[in-house]
Amino acid sequence: MNDPLLTSKLEAWFTSNARDLPWRTSHRDPYHSLVSEIMLQQTQVSRVLEKFPTFIEKFPTVDSLANATEDQVLAMWAGLGYYRRARMLHACAKAIVSEHQSIVPSSVEELLKLPGIGRYTAGAIASMVFHQRAPIVDGNITRVLLRLHNQPIPQTDKKTVDWAWSRADDIVNSSQNPACLNEAMMELGATVCTPKNIRCDQCPIIAHCQSRKAGTTESIPLPKPRAKQRKLYCSSIVFTQNQSVLIERRDSKGMWSNMYQVPTIEREDRQPTPEEITTHLGVGADSLEPAGSFTHITTHRIVEFDIYRSKKAIKGADLNYRTIKSLDELAFSNAQRRILSIVEAL
Repeated sequence: MNDPLLTSKLEAWFTSNARDLPWRTSHRDPYHSLVSEIMLQQTQVSRVLEKFPTFIEKFPTVDSLANATEDQVLAMWAGLGYYRRARMLHACAKAIVSEHQSIVPSSVEELLKLPGIGRYTAGAIASMVFHQRAPIVDGNITRVLLRLHNQPIPQTDKKTVDWAWSRADDIVNSSQNPACLNEAMMELGATVCTPKNIRCDQCPIIAHCQSRKAGTTESIPLPKPRAKQRKLYCSSIVFTQNQSVLIERRDSKGMWSNMYQVPTIEREDRQPTPEEITTHLGVGADSLEPAGSFTHITTHRIVEFDIYRSKKAIKGADLNYRTIKSLDELAFSNAQRRILSIVEAL
């Protein structure tokens, strides 16, 4: 395959077809690029577009992020999911301030030493911001490469991943502009060479695509096994008083760790009964009023929520009242925000 011709076509296509995204500026801001890359991991661009501007407004510099509390960071991250990323980004900012004089490192080697920075993110920052010839591989790029070479193999197998990184290295070293080339590969996978509804007629490298010639585009890559989802049953109780709502903080381990919620009890075998709820909360059974239910689905969990209003005050050492207006300052999961909206607490 003629890599120099391939890369020149990709770079020309991206120059004319790149989406207008707030972190794609003529002179890339290293910190803004770092934030966007972490946000885009396992999250759709449309969702990041909603959160990125407000996050940057709240934390405009790496110093402001490093000096923030974890609660403040998680509150601004709320809605993006995978909250471990927010904690790692926070730790990364602290390391940049303390170890690099608030300057984002430019080399892959130094970037990899930062908390939460893996091979992809290091390569993305090094190439797109600092114009180094660093390869990057994500799901979009792997799919493009597999179709380009007509490789009907599982996308996440170690051999596939190793091959994709090797091929990406070849390609970026054949490019005129490594920053443009890497973004073009990602953009092609995100907008044209998509998992479904492939737009081959819009592809700038269709003449090079071996799966197109073989008629195997739709079947590449091989589908990856679906993640097993465990069931979790939750009963959440809302008690409001004088424009305030009773909340508690989750444990530091497990799902939604350290985030806030209304008082909630969980079981893995079945939904908690009203009697179990009232015993746990120390209120009478007649104090509970059903307020709705819904199913919340994550990659690894199917969570069934039952929501109640409590007519009587709930007491507990880990409970405290927060004004409804102040809840935006706290980190609630999407599920908990939905609970608050159901009972019109927000």
